[in-house]
Amino acid sequence: MRITCLAENTATDNRFGAEHGLSLYIETGAHAVVFDMGQTGLFAENARKLGIDLRDADTAVLSHGHYDHGGGLKRFLEINRSAPVYVSRHAFAPHYNGTGRYNGLDASLREHDRLIFTGDETVIGAGLTLYSCNGRARGCDLGSFGMSEERNGIRLPDDFRHEQYLLIEEAGKRTLVSGCSHKGIMNIMEWMRPDVLVGGFHFSTLPLDETLAAYARRLNSFPADYYTCHCTGADQFAFMQGYMHRLFYLSTGQSIDI
Repeated sequence: MRITCLAENTATDNRFGAEHGLSLYIETGAHAVVFDMGQTGLFAENARKLGIDLRDADTAVLSHGHYDHGGGLKRFLEINRSAPVYVSRHAFAPHYNGTGRYNGLDASLREHDRLIFTGDETVIGAGLTLYSCNGRARGCDLGSFGMSEERNGIRLPDDFRHEQYLLIEEAGKRTLVSGCSHKGIMNIMEWMRPDVLVGGFHFSTLPLDETLAAYARRLNSFPADYYTCHCTGADQFAFMQGYMHRLFYLSTGQSIDI
């Protein structure tokens, strides 16, 4: 299996554009998956430069309902005319960041006929399953990060019910792909126990202190390799490397073979 980063906050070199967001191209033995589409159409331009034809993707996934992961959805639907897009049934609820600015998806796309709305567990192909993990106990609850979601006309703290994770089972290995891990990366590792975790940790606002060190030590206790990116934070990543022996960074233009 190969995972290529099409868009992320950083880039391996100046051939590729970078933006706050995430998009991955995942090639398994049976499927080609676009996982998230970044903030704009930049992921598609970077894919072209990498020699990746997005028309070859047979599956697409949106990890959650935020603009920096689904802002490129319209562009993907224009380029690829056949792949279904799996998205949580909660993803198109209005979402807002800590300043009250709308940071959700383009509501005009909600009724698109290629969207497939997912529940708690959805098998989407050979070795590919989506999990929301809603309702599972969160032993480490980092809260809503100041974000909110509108339900029945009322803004409430976001519980990230719209977030889902892609489990890939291939060649005896379990690889979990997460967009931002808002429900808590430690919780996700406890729930899913993957061999490899790819995705953001949403630690970018955390101070470099003993609490973050404790999180890093806990993650390091799992027998897993971590390829992180996006919302983990550059400073937080460097700090955590002092406690984690299998922590790596995945930038735009970079591929990893698992």
